[in-house]
Parts: sequence; structure tokens; C-alpha cells
Amino acid sequence: MLLELILYGAIGLLLTVFGLLIWKKQKITLIHDYHYRNVRKKDVPAYTRLVGLALVVFGAGIALTGLVNFAFHTQKGLWCIALGGAGFFVLMDRAQKRYNGSWF
Repeated sequence: MLLELILYGAIGLLLTVFGLLIWKKQKITLIHDYHYRNVRKKDVPAYTRLVGLALVVFGAGIALTGLVNFAFHTQKGLWCIALGGAGFFVLMDRAQKRYNGSWF
């Protein structure tokens, strides 16, 4: 259980840090280039905000999964990763459709 907490926590923290770098520092180059190929220069701050927020939500969901599973000795924490993943896909879909035209 402790190893699970450490792994989920590390992965969640890593995604959260990447999300904050993309969101707050507008490090668009951390995203694969085909995701932002059609994003106009003036839309970069709004696009990086949505993509960064999506990664922060997903990272938080992963980290919470480890905490819940460790604290309660169950696998109920998987609901956190499911909700974080759903939030990630909703925010990414919104960002890609609005600023890039499509996912691919």
C-alpha cells in the first residue's frame, strides 16, 4: 500500500507540475506540437490555461487516488482518478476544439 501511495503521488505531482508550468509560465513547448499547431499567437494564454488546468486536474485526481487508497485500505480511490480523467478530457476537448480546430 505504501508503494502504491508513493507511485500515485509521484505521478500526480509530476503531472501537476507540468500543468502549472504550461498554465502559469505558458510553456507551450511542453505540449506536443500538433496539439498547438493551429493556435493563434493571441490565443496562447487562454489555450495554455485550459491545457495546464486539465493536467492539474488529472494530476490531482491521481494523487488523491493514492491518498484515498492508502488511508482507507480500499480501491475506492479509483473514483478520484476517473473523475480527474473525465475533467482532463472535458477541458482538453474544449481547448482543442476552440483554439486548435480539432484534436488531430
